[in-house]
Amino acid sequence: METMIACCGIMCSKCPVYLATQADDNKAREEVAILWSKQYGMDMKPEDANCDGCLQVNGRLIGHCRICGIRACGMEKKVGTCADCTEYVCEQLKAFHAIAPHARKMLEKLRANRVDG
Repeated sequence: METMIACCGIMCSKCPVYLATQADDNKAREEVAILWSKQYGMDMKPEDANCDGCLQVNGRLIGHCRICGIRACGMEKKVGTCADCTEYVCEQLKAFHAIAPHARKMLEKLRANRVDG
């Protein structure tokens, strides 16, 4: 499976919802719905656990990804990830990374590995 990294730095290709969707695995959808409902204090149903990854324009997206300002900004600016943005790191991204530090680490890694002309 190809690695897919969202604009914000989350690795879509390792997300349990993305994996369940790609495998069409209803048991995995049920398990992640239970876990995320407890973990994030929401009422997630197994049928809500469908996502083809944040970079998809016409694919299925899960919950917040449909309205995510970071995703919308990245798509508008046509950057692969926020690591490629000239405004890195913006306030919107800083706020998100306060709750998802693993995503910040991914973007920092991408910026460090980038080869500039």
